[in-house]
Amino acid sequence: MKIKKILVSQPQPTSPKSPYFEIAKKHDVEIVFRPMIKVEPLTVKEFRQSKINLADYTAVIFTARTAVDNFFRLCEESRVTVPDTMRYFCTTEQIALYLQKYIVYRKRKISFGLTGHLDDAQFLAAIQKNNKEKFLIPVSDILPERMDALTALKIDLTPAMMYRTVTNDFTPEEKCDYDLMLFFSPVGIHSLLKNVPDFKTDDKQKAAIGTFGAPTAKAVKDSGLRLDLEAPTKENPSMTAALDDFLTKNKED
Repeated sequence: MKIKKILVSQPQPTSPKSPYFEIAKKHDVEIVFRPMIKVEPLTVKEFRQSKINLADYTAVIFTARTAVDNFFRLCEESRVTVPDTMRYFCTTEQIALYLQKYIVYRKRKISFGLTGHLDDAQFLAAIQKNNKEKFLIPVSDILPERMDALTALKIDLTPAMMYRTVTNDFTPEEKCDYDLMLFFSPVGIHSLLKNVPDFKTDDKQKAAIGTFGAPTAKAVKDSGLRLDLEAPTKENPSMTAALDDFLTKNKED
């Protein structure tokens, strides 16, 4: 399988030190960053239908910067003042630092994990230490993976849908001429099949597919497509590690 052009269905990394750039140079491949999904924020009217009162909560769990933006947006549009006593629990330090866009960082109580996952030991330990708080976790219409790690703590936790993920359609002039396509959400797979209905024709798949996370892998298999690369695994805990390994083995074949 000759791999020369790769689609990564995420925004382009802001850091020039991203492993993706190193992989492109190492394997002499072109990597195109093109999200297959986009986020639509819920309106205040839509959010109010959930009957969730934002002022009732004493702690917020953030899994993405999008969640941060929509939480503070809805608080402002609902005229809810976020108290200085609010505690914040973020799955990564990057998300924690992003809070500076909305709050004075040094004056708040902020904790974060190391791996970016909800079952991160440091992240869960911080929540367990504050298990008497009333937690809110802003989410999209697709719940984050590993939510069971939070429910196992038996804390007072409410998922609050604040935005939805929808397909990011191709423009008429866009070509789907990739040799390998990497997806991070089941919605990305749905977007692919919506934009390229003949992606699988006569049992010949137009490109190899790689996924991150069990739900995305399941979406590929349920769609009758061939899954060529899967992460995370014990050997390759990240998508970049799995991609590097796949390209290395592909050259050897």
